[in-house]
Amino acid sequence: MFALLAAMAFWSGRPLRAAESHTVVAIREGRWLVNGRITNPGTPAEGLLMNVRMVNATFEDQRRADFDPEANTKRFLARLPEYAAAGVQAITLNLQGGMPGYEGALNSAYTPEGAPRPEYLARVARVIRAADRLGMVVILGCFYQRQDQVLRDEAAVRRAFQNAVRWIREQGFRNVVLEIANEFGHAGFDHPLLKSVSGQLELLRLARQTAPDLLVSTSGLGDGRQTARLAEALDFLLIHFNTTPVRNIPQRVAALRRFGKPIVCNEDDKVGGEGRRALEACVAAGASWGFMNKRVNQFQPFEFHGPADDPVVYAAFRRVTGKAKAN
Repeated sequence: MFALLAAMAFWSGRPLRAAESHTVVAIREGRWLVNGRITNPGTPAEGLLMNVRMVNATFEDQRRADFDPEANTKRFLARLPEYAAAGVQAITLNLQGGMPGYEGALNSAYTPEGAPRPEYLARVARVIRAADRLGMVVILGCFYQRQDQVLRDEAAVRRAFQNAVRWIREQGFRNVVLEIANEFGHAGFDHPLLKSVSGQLELLRLARQTAPDLLVSTSGLGDGRQTARLAEALDFLLIHFNTTPVRNIPQRVAALRRFGKPIVCNEDDKVGGEGRRALEACVAAGASWGFMNKRVNQFQPFEFHGPADDPVVYAAFRRVTGKAKAN
């Protein structure tokens, strides 16, 4: 209830009391720090931000009365400590969710005019605060390619984005880093701002004007590449490896190391033994890896069982982060 009232207060223009923050994320010399300490010290994943994609943990479908968004988020939150204990330092959320396994869902934190929907933000805030208490980071995306059509025009896209950035700032979240768009340039986007490098650079500038301390990036397609113009401007590099064979991961990471910024894969749908090999290849190359277990976590019915989602992959998470010894 507090999160809902807080979101409504902000969007009505009244100032909010900043949330007490337990977790502060930062970057120093190309490596990730949490509360001033490098992540995973003395392990293969030292300085990395190992993550899982949980964009539909806050899902809703405005066209379906038979789905309970609150119950879905509650189920995820009940398991969040288990993911953290397995070596997951970050989760990816998105204010327009992700592919739920069927077409036609209406899942967006924005109205067509780019105004926020407080009930949606309330769920997101609950997850961010729960992650904050566990020492976890949230990679928060703003736009998804199956949902940008909700927004009436490019002015609404800009308005929605600035509102989202302002919300992060006013809520006092210090464990959040920003992903402007999930796979910008994807053919599923309609608005040019979300399909072009120049559009992403414009939104990046808007984010820095609105919240100068917020770390901002945007993700490319599943081939693990990022354009030089964006790589030079972004605070960290977000890549996806869905369509990248494991054997090609080292060279894709190496091609980005010249920019001297943290490289974070925050979406790879490989599971089981192949997922383990992808994780290990990514970490060995010096990049963070992100698991998208789409058949379990992202496609309906959404399920969250902690490390039991994929025991092979989560055993690898534990091993590279040193959690296996702790347990």
